Amino acid sequence: MSEFQQNFDIVIIGGGVIGGATATFLARREDFNGSIAVIERDRTYEFASTPRSMGGVRQQFTTPENIRISQFTAEFLRNLPDYLAVEGETPDLSFRQNGYLFLASSESETAMRRIHATQTREGAPVALLTPDEIGARFPEMRLDGVTLGSFGTEHEGWIDAFALVQGFRKKAQSLGVAFLNEEAVGLTLDKGRVSEVQLRSGIRIGCGIAVNAAGYMSGSVAAWAGLDMPVKPRKRMVFVIDNRRPAPHWPLLIDLNGVYIRPEGRYFLCGVSPEESEDSDADPADFEVDHDWFETRIWETLAARALMFEAVKVVNAWAGHYDMNLFDHNAILGPHPDVPNLIHATGFSGHGIQQSPAVGRGVAELIATGGYESLDLSAFRVERIAENKPFVEEAVV
Repeated sequence: MSEFQQNFDIVIIGGGVIGGATATFLARREDFNGSIAVIERDRTYEFASTPRSMGGVRQQFTTPENIRISQFTAEFLRNLPDYLAVEGETPDLSFRQNGYLFLASSESETAMRRIHATQTREGAPVALLTPDEIGARFPEMRLDGVTLGSFGTEHEGWIDAFALVQGFRKKAQSLGVAFLNEEAVGLTLDKGRVSEVQLRSGIRIGCGIAVNAAGYMSGSVAAWAGLDMPVKPRKRMVFVIDNRRPAPHWPLLIDLNGVYIRPEGRYFLCGVSPEESEDSDADPADFEVDHDWFETRIWETLAARALMFEAVKVVNAWAGHYDMNLFDHNAILGPHPDVPNLIHATGFSGHGIQQSPAVGRGVAELIATGGYESLDLSAFRVERIAENKPFVEEAVV
């Protein structure tokens, strides 16, 4: 259709945790009274990245900006009713503050100490532990090859990610945000600006500002505007194992080779990212699980790390996609100079859930005032890509 079916001041493409957070924080602002629509093709969020994640929340990042983002997440979770309560009801995120535990060997210990110094300067509650101290906290753990550990002592662990995305959606809707169960398929540009978001149904939604919060599909959204965004879908798999021995106090452990594991009720969730050389672009429709991955890449590490993992059974598994920023593994935030009313919020490389409160607030500030107010997120600007000035995050799990 050539005629607009509807016009909104702000159209957010993607109703996952980033799009929902942006809509919520924008609708909360007293200085913004424009209309907001969120376009989300998957009403059930069955294939969205958020509910297929580990739900991790940590302050153990390597750049001050990412640490500060996580510190706001901690504040957000402590005061959740202030942000997400609707008619007196607050979503239950089931925040388990078991902490992250990163392990280091003699080869990686120096880097861990350097990163810890940055975290300490930023006020992050992170402790360096000797093998004896790790063993005292987690007696089930074998520590062969480990010379040091980095443990988040407060405000680290994991949440119910699906409850968070639903909490943002419900709060945004209570504030008047429209959620459209549609699929965006293109953008109409007029004199270098987005004027319409095109939907598969044939409807065209007019907008003043569009927000690209499409997760692992956001590279395609940018391409609709003629922009080259280095964000690609990368498949990750999570395996649920039963070892007949619950360990509810166990942390979210990141082993020396990147294998990660955390408890989930009587079970454990685990996985590992592939080496960069074999981490190819994924078909965004590919959610097939390679069950050999657990046997060949994960189990041996777990069995060596704890006796209780020598005999386990995989009881479930699923696959999802990171919106991987191939440039520097950090978020890409803000407008592109060539299309200034298309604001990007993407490239989180597996950190979107825990960064969504600060990012949603920051993008809302950009829209309402033209700049950041609460936390300076300008280091994540789009322009750094064309300038070839990477802003590297080392702690990518």
